[in-house]
Amino acid sequence: MNVLVVGGAGYIGSHCVRQLVAAGHRPIVLDNMVFGHRAAVDGSIPLYKGDLGDSDLVGQILIDEKIELVMHFAAFAYVGESVTDPLKYYFNNVVATLRLLETMISEGVTKFVFSSTCATFGVPQSMPITENLPQAPINPYGQTKLDIENALKSLAHAHGLSFAAFRYFNAAGAAEDASIGEAHDPESHLIPLAIDAALGRRPPLKVFGNDYPTPDGTCLRDYVHVDDLSRAHIAAFDKLETPGTGIFYNLGTGTPNSVLEVLNAVEKVSGKKVPYEMAERRAGDPPELYADSVKAKDELGWEIKYSTLEPIVASAWAWHHNCPRGYDDK
Repeated sequence: MNVLVVGGAGYIGSHCVRQLVAAGHRPIVLDNMVFGHRAAVDGSIPLYKGDLGDSDLVGQILIDEKIELVMHFAAFAYVGESVTDPLKYYFNNVVATLRLLETMISEGVTKFVFSSTCATFGVPQSMPITENLPQAPINPYGQTKLDIENALKSLAHAHGLSFAAFRYFNAAGAAEDASIGEAHDPESHLIPLAIDAALGRRPPLKVFGNDYPTPDGTCLRDYVHVDDLSRAHIAAFDKLETPGTGIFYNLGTGTPNSVLEVLNAVEKVSGKKVPYEMAERRAGDPPELYADSVKAKDELGWEIKYSTLEPIVASAWAWHHNCPRGYDDK
């Protein structure tokens, strides 16, 4: 299948491109390269530099490359920034995404896979988080994702769009061969921050809160390997053959790990100490967030290869060790 991967030069998108190739599909990448890296995409893969909201460009790609399905990984995703600059998030995550969908529908491309987030649930009412829990985002980032989820339902009804939306938890890790990995600027994810601290590239980490009602007092989160996420997305393709199909899946291992457990795993894998200091809680941080992914496993046959924390951290360590400057392409 010819698959347009929007945001395919970014962290999750680039890993999905590799998994698409492994599964026998033909990926084509569209990325504005604000956060993407040319080196994250194999030179044999067509890559168009441009914005998802550029209807003329997107329309031409859909025609020229005979696109059959579109995957969307091109959202802005810094929660804190979404609070201070909400317009940036609404223009990219909502307005530009709606233009992408409008262009798809006008060109007769009606299969769509959407990268959503567990942030649509806000502070969940119960754990683990199932797909049918109430959604009440507490920041503009989560709200923009929920806005698109709701738009997708309407487009499925009105235009026969078939879509799968994946709400995932803490994407982590790197490709098994350590050729691509996580290289955000600025970096906000715990595992690469801990690795950089262990390597002396940044000051000691701040651990926000050690008085939560959890086993060691620090927050619990669900870390899921980026390749496992990618395989789940591809497994949904067959579900989109029927026009108007709309499906939602939560993706996580279902086994949460604390902040201190992550730091301990980095120390074990790297053989280096992770310097850190305790700090006050951050406003809005729930004590625990973890997924119930039974639906994805039952309906998609999704199998988690990286079911525990240490192999996820080991893959991230291999990438950072092999590529200490990241992609070094900017």
